[in-house]
Amino acid sequence: MIIISTDFGSEGPYLGQVKVVLAREAPGVAVIDLFANLPAFEIQAAAYLLAAYIDEFPSGSVFLCVVDPGVGSDRRAAIVKADGRWFVGPDNGLFNVILQRAEQVEWWDILWRPEHLSRSFHGRDLFAPVAARIARGETVEGLAIEPAARLLEGWPPELSKIVYVDHYGNLMTGIRLSSVDESSVMVAGDQSLHRGITFSSVAPGQALWYGNANGLVEIAVNQGRADRVLGLKVGDRVHFQGRL
Repeated sequence: MIIISTDFGSEGPYLGQVKVVLAREAPGVAVIDLFANLPAFEIQAAAYLLAAYIDEFPSGSVFLCVVDPGVGSDRRAAIVKADGRWFVGPDNGLFNVILQRAEQVEWWDILWRPEHLSRSFHGRDLFAPVAARIARGETVEGLAIEPAARLLEGWPPELSKIVYVDHYGNLMTGIRLSSVDESSVMVAGDQSLHRGITFSSVAPGQALWYGNANGLVEIAVNQGRADRVLGLKVGDRVHFQGRL
């Protein structure tokens, strides 16, 4: 299967144009929409978010991932194979957390270029055809690189920031639940939040933190929007008391 994760949005032509290429180049291959609304231009936030959502997909899955504010510049294009899954997209840090956490990684700089490559839409013109070829079991012209040479240093194991705001206004962080003690108190905005098991652990209108279904620490307001109640957005910092 091919799994699409981009900041293109579901409105407008962009996602549809990518899917046209996939349907043409890899007919019969299942195409799954994971994220159409990754935080726009927020490479680091998207990197921590993507790393939390890949485990449910089987080995051999091909992830077409695009958050690419440097499109058309001299930034490289990458194919990454991490623990059996394939990732195609810009070499701008988007795969950095996956690279940090995977046990087995291979990396190629994409050398192949299509006959027609627009400056502003590599998702359609470059990355989609490459993802389709990999899904068909074909090779793509590339230069094998030692993965450590592409790892961006200085990224923390957990990102104490908001990385995503979902449809309900819930606030996902880049912190894995496994790294936090369940009794920890979170400071988010001007409020101190205690852990709940689920939304109804607190009264309607009250905020809590909890471990979401993909293992990330998330903030919610029971029957309300945490983004509005707490005044937080993607990129804002949160922290646990006694921990930076």
